[in-house]
Amino acid sequence: MLRQSAIALGLMALAAPAMAQPAPVETQETMASEAETASVNETLARIGCEAEAVEKESENLFEVDDATCEIGQYDIKLDAEFVIISMTRDF
Repeated sequence: MLRQSAIALGLMALAAPAMAQPAPVETQETMASEAETASVNETLARIGCEAEAVEKESENLFEVDDATCEIGQYDIKLDAEFVIISMTRDF
C-alpha cells in the first residue's frame, strides 16, 4: 500500500508541470516617433479620423488602437508608407 501511494505521488509530480498553464508572454509596446505619429495622423485625417497614440509593431507596420473617427471608433493598421492596410470597427 505504501509503495502504491509513493508511485501515485510520483506520477502526480510528473504530471503537474504538464497541467500548469504557461506564463503569459509579455510584449513591450514600441511607440512611433513624433514624426511617424504626425504622418499617421495626416493619413487618418483624410478619412475623418485621428489617433492619440501610435504603436510601431515593426519597421513596416504601425497600429492605432481606438482611433476616433467621424463614423465611430476603429483599430487601424498602416504600412511603412503610411497607407491604411486594415481598418476594423472597435466596439
